[in-house]
Amino acid sequence: FQGFYSIQQDLNKTIVQEFFLIAFSDLKQLQILLLLFVLVTYIIYITGNITIIALVRTETLLQTPMYFIISTFAVLEIMFVAVTIPKLLDNLISGNKRISFIECFTQMCIYDGLGLTECYMLLVMAFDRDLAINNPLHYSTIMKKEICALLAAAPWVAGFAASFVTTGFMAQLDFCGPNQINHFTCDLAPLQILSCSDPSISKLVTILTATFASILPSIIITAFYVHIINAILKIKGAEGKQKAFSTCSSHLIVASLFFGSALVVYSIPSRGENDKFLALIYTVLTPLLNPFIYTFRNSDVKTAINKICVKYVYPVVHKPHS
Repeated sequence: FQGFYSIQQDLNKTIVQEFFLIAFSDLKQLQILLLLFVLVTYIIYITGNITIIALVRTETLLQTPMYFIISTFAVLEIMFVAVTIPKLLDNLISGNKRISFIECFTQMCIYDGLGLTECYMLLVMAFDRDLAINNPLHYSTIMKKEICALLAAAPWVAGFAASFVTTGFMAQLDFCGPNQINHFTCDLAPLQILSCSDPSISKLVTILTATFASILPSIIITAFYVHIINAILKIKGAEGKQKAFSTCSSHLIVASLFFGSALVVYSIPSRGENDKFLALIYTVLTPLLNPFIYTFRNSDVKTAINKICVKYVYPVVHKPHS
């Protein structure tokens, strides 16, 4: 009888074919304000990063290894937000909360892969700045086009390799219901909670991946900047110190925002309802600041923008009327 009961239980299990992203349904009327905020933020964000990419490709002043890596980072940022925000907008506009099993795991794999790639890309950017400030005479010799391309491609390979591992272990879990995800995207922690099998191995793999893909790079980046600041302090004259620090201050701010918000979202134990709000800041608000940091705090980018305005915008605005 015990064997028959066990078989009957297995037959009664329903394999989940789709999930429902609850997102911010509990906000009710405030969802309209959230929709406007996310939509405007998304438009500004995409426009800002496309502007950076266009500037680097068209302006000779910005065609250097540093700006090549920054433009690659801008492409990565666009993709990172594009994985989640359109689905969130669809959820807020039409109320469509359904996402198939395959779509959910695909979104999770790409989202985590891009996030991990950002960790490694920020590490590459820190290495580039350290090399430029501590070895200025050999910088142009070392940072050839081939090396730049390799450094730009390596984070993608490492990030998605790590994501495939975590997604592979997640795919081995059983999902028998419930199928309501209290989040606006398919992410590791909310899905592990819904599993009807033991997720301990998957959680362990997630922790190990987070350690090697985010915590370790943040430690190395910190070491690079200790080395950079030490070199800047040895420069004679306030003007020389300011010029040297200005070349890496933007990246330092971006890295601090990224790793700081990621640490709050992924390293602190689950906070229930607050998880999705913190993830919204990490996914929407923090990336929005990056284009402005790289433009308003960067003299080369501001110079390139002024050149374009003088060349194209000024003649149109001041065109004599016939």
